[in-house]
Amino acid sequence: MKDKKVLLSEKEMPTAWYNILSDIGKDLPPPIHPATGQPVTLQDLLPIFPMGLIQQEVSTEKWIPIPQEVLNVYRMWRPTPLVRAYELEKYLATPARIYYKNESVSPAGSHKPNTAVAQAYYNKIEGVKRLTTETGAGQWGSALAFACNIFGLKCTIYMVKISYQQKPFRKSLMHCWGAEVHPSPTQLTNAGRKVLSQQPDSPGSLGIAISEAVEDAATHEDTKYSLGSVLNHVLLHQTIIGLETKKQLELIGETPDVLIGCVGGGSNFGGFIIPFVPDKIAGKNNIKFLAVEPTACPSLTKGLYLYDYGDTVGLTPFLKMYTLGHTFVPPKIHAGGLRYHGDAPILCYLVNKKIVDAVAYPQKAVFDAAVTFAKTEGFLPAPETAHAIKAVIDEALKCKHTKEEKCIVFNFSGHGHFDLSAYDQYFEGKLEDFEYPKEEIEKSLHQIKNLPINK
Repeated sequence: MKDKKVLLSEKEMPTAWYNILSDIGKDLPPPIHPATGQPVTLQDLLPIFPMGLIQQEVSTEKWIPIPQEVLNVYRMWRPTPLVRAYELEKYLATPARIYYKNESVSPAGSHKPNTAVAQAYYNKIEGVKRLTTETGAGQWGSALAFACNIFGLKCTIYMVKISYQQKPFRKSLMHCWGAEVHPSPTQLTNAGRKVLSQQPDSPGSLGIAISEAVEDAATHEDTKYSLGSVLNHVLLHQTIIGLETKKQLELIGETPDVLIGCVGGGSNFGGFIIPFVPDKIAGKNNIKFLAVEPTACPSLTKGLYLYDYGDTVGLTPFLKMYTLGHTFVPPKIHAGGLRYHGDAPILCYLVNKKIVDAVAYPQKAVFDAAVTFAKTEGFLPAPETAHAIKAVIDEALKCKHTKEEKCIVFNFSGHGHFDLSAYDQYFEGKLEDFEYPKEEIEKSLHQIKNLPINK
């Protein structure tokens, strides 16, 4: 079992992020300004983002150096281990070799600090005093709170109300790092007040929380907005996951056959697979990239590949993505980080080009997989991460039937220590599966089909 845990030294940690726009940038549909109908310019984004991140958003340079100040913070937990899941393999009686990249060892317990630290740094050096953001399950909010504390920035977080209620200890963690946290929708913004006037008991959504955070940033001169997923620069920062994984697999002589990750907005999965994608495009490998989402919010598997707003109210540019419609409000499932109506344009482009496959699962089967993993490998996964584990188990069982000795690698994107109330509901038989009704999806999609940009 010499390869039970594969570690890199600090000297082997990547010192640059890989930018996939260097390979696909000319083909990726650009963000469109909703007022002008033209591609968004750098100046259009300045009210909400610092120029350093805007330049990364549009850069086609292949490698973007990681600033030393960011590397110094990364070294608190990076490089992260790649672990062979021997006990899970044994339990499944599969000939497949299963590995997981353990991103839960970060201070915030997930992959999210990889971009939070970078974003806080670039804002700090440009004189920004406060960052606003949204968060679903709270993993992104806690990561940004951690990063803002490191660099001395104030942090305001709009947390989706149902997650604020389901996961109170995430809020506590954000408070420990000095952030202020509001259950969204709130009465603090025009966007929040508009939603509450129409639906006083709104459970909230990531789209609504984004609207509130963007409005807050745009109306305060010392404040910028920070997004934890979807945008190009976010996936760029997360490529440190895939770059480390690639190096670790090389060290033990493994070539992956399947790479798996959960998908809400696409940051952990995108960062995990992107360093492997150029070789697939060039025909040098035939890796199966499998994105996993909930049946309650099936943007990749049931959405349309169209331009849509990134938020609910319509403050953001149009993005070309698989979307369920910006007015889509998902049900109250526990995988709060997977309840976004769209996905990262880079990821959606790769799905559209059939480079990436997608699958959706209901939450009870996902929690079955999570408990199986906890019982065999010891680590308790977040409900989001458990979606990836469900797909890993299915792929491993296929290998059992076909007797194929495939190498399956997945991103263990976060731990479930703040999700124990969800596990309590699972053990008490109170979890409900939810497949979003076809007619409700069609109602949301009808609205985006009729947006002028899609006609």
